[in-house]
Amino acid sequence: MADMIPFIDLAAQRARIRERLDANVAKVMESGAYVLGPEVRELEERLAAFSDAPHALACANGTDALALPLMAWGLKPTDAVFVPSFTFASTAEVVPWLGANPVFVDIDPDTYCMDPAKLEAAIAAIKAEGRLNPVAVIAVDLFGQPADYRAISRIARAHGLKLIADSAQGFGCTLDGKHPIEWADVATISFYPAKPLGCYGDGGAMLVRDEALLKTLKSLHVHGMGVDRYEYDRIGMNSRLDTLQAAILLAKMDVFADEIEARNAAADRYAEGFGDLVKVPAVIEGGVSVWAQYTIEVDDREGFRKALAERGVPTAVYYPKPLHTHAPYARYPHGPDGLGVTEAAAERVVSLPMDGYLDGERQTRVIEAVRAALS
Repeated sequence: MADMIPFIDLAAQRARIRERLDANVAKVMESGAYVLGPEVRELEERLAAFSDAPHALACANGTDALALPLMAWGLKPTDAVFVPSFTFASTAEVVPWLGANPVFVDIDPDTYCMDPAKLEAAIAAIKAEGRLNPVAVIAVDLFGQPADYRAISRIARAHGLKLIADSAQGFGCTLDGKHPIEWADVATISFYPAKPLGCYGDGGAMLVRDEALLKTLKSLHVHGMGVDRYEYDRIGMNSRLDTLQAAILLAKMDVFADEIEARNAAADRYAEGFGDLVKVPAVIEGGVSVWAQYTIEVDDREGFRKALAERGVPTAVYYPKPLHTHAPYARYPHGPDGLGVTEAAAERVVSLPMDGYLDGERQTRVIEAVRAALS
């Protein structure tokens, strides 16, 4: 068996930004401002500027970034939040955290993001049943591309629902040249190391449109703090981003735009290299993906993965079991037409190596391995 190439080459990125990275970390170590140091505020300013957002607030991880706005909106046990099932657990788990009910919505078969038509049907069904009160939608920028916010936001507004763009995988993606926060009340980011913009631990952030909401989120993410440190206006949580992680992310933001371009170039090379043999990813019209994953569909997934592994090419499966099929989530409702597209995709998808440094011999090996496995 050939030596395995990296699935995500974090070492190449680290080598590129090492000087700035080391300087940023050393500055924090010398300052002693390890919690909510000035680098955190600088990062927030750069995140907001990058995404054309009015405000940004860093937090401890991408899961908290989803939970905090729901907390701020006062989610109740009879409330319903519409989410996809084809996503990481965080998207749905934050809803039962707060005692409310996720309602699972099917996906578009080409983009794997929430299907607006299925969302509208799910909202209508929940309203007709009368047991739950629809309050919010969490659309996921799955695998790095924007959900159909043109349609989803129109539906959410028509029904008076809040909209969260779960950009854990998709920060930096755009639709018609605009970032998801253009349509959403809140857009959330994960800085988990494997994400397109990742730190060296856990981290997250929220992009926010409304200043009053921002004020509440600032309180909630530091124990419900009021004006003074030991004054509490509400029940909150401890969800601060470490200053060291902010310093690392500042170094990475220097090259982030360039890496997005490089990821798109790598995606184009993949499509050219084996698009005649397999269904390659489709990006929504007007959309630009950040390619958190490059995901194709194959018939014999395990055989395909084994064939690539023998040639030293790693693969991954996101997500082999949709959330609604797991025991903790099985009791929650879904749209009236079921989740057939989600279930079909979960059996066929497989992701290939992808990062901002994928080119040359490494990508050639992947392309050749895919062609050999499918020919």
